[in-house]
Amino acid sequence: MSGQNFNQMLELIDTHCHLDFDDFKHDRDDILNQCFNIGVKHIVVPSVTKQTFQRTLECCANSSEQNTSQLHLALGLHPVFIEQHQPQHLLDLDNSISQNREQVIAVGEIGLDFYQKELDQEKQSVFFAKQLIIAKRHHLPVIIHNRKAHDLCISLLIEHDVDGGIIHAFNGSIQQAHKYHELGFKLGFGGMLTYPRSSKLRRLAKELPLDAIVLETDAPDMSVIQYKGERNSPAYLPYVLESLAEVREESIETLAQTTSANAKTVLRLDT
Repeated sequence: MSGQNFNQMLELIDTHCHLDFDDFKHDRDDILNQCFNIGVKHIVVPSVTKQTFQRTLECCANSSEQNTSQLHLALGLHPVFIEQHQPQHLLDLDNSISQNREQVIAVGEIGLDFYQKELDQEKQSVFFAKQLIIAKRHHLPVIIHNRKAHDLCISLLIEHDVDGGIIHAFNGSIQQAHKYHELGFKLGFGGMLTYPRSSKLRRLAKELPLDAIVLETDAPDMSVIQYKGERNSPAYLPYVLESLAEVREESIETLAQTTSANAKTVLRLDT
């Protein structure tokens, strides 16, 4: 199977894609049609700042036509943009979720990024904890960005007892992966899985229980090796599935069915 000849009778879910970004403003509809035709039927679109809430809302609201992939809305304040976030934005997030509760399926993209040393770690921790409280209040799962702060993240998740979610682009240890799984989280695997040099990541994808894994692209970033250096697309998700099948030595059909079921369960997608 090649990524562009994927069996459309199967169903895939891209659990993390920034389709609202300007990178897609000229061909978003074409991409959605392409995704639908190759079996990528559902795409989760997380916001990143208060200023992008409306853009993400409008992007997801315009995906109700037939024969196109369905977009699912998440709202949150991304840690990489921590300098842009103000305390008022937490109230805005809470209010935006309340006003759009039927459309919002998760709080995200939220989390911690201690890899970029210039980012204020204390402020990140405060905003992350407060967004976990918001998620708990609205009985929503969370979509988490985490780099170099998994132990703190796990500690905060235990403290706030949120309703599960997804650790996007997981890059931690097998022990941390199992701990997240025990807490009700799925682990997102995307374009980096297609690179043979990603030996640690590919080993994780092989060793984890299948019910812990969901698929994602993080488009327009983190493209698959087949389109290295180019804009990523949710239409490339089948390439991630192919790589998962390669490292696990399991069938495409089993992995498509199970990873989609995992996503539906943790995000409570009533599809």
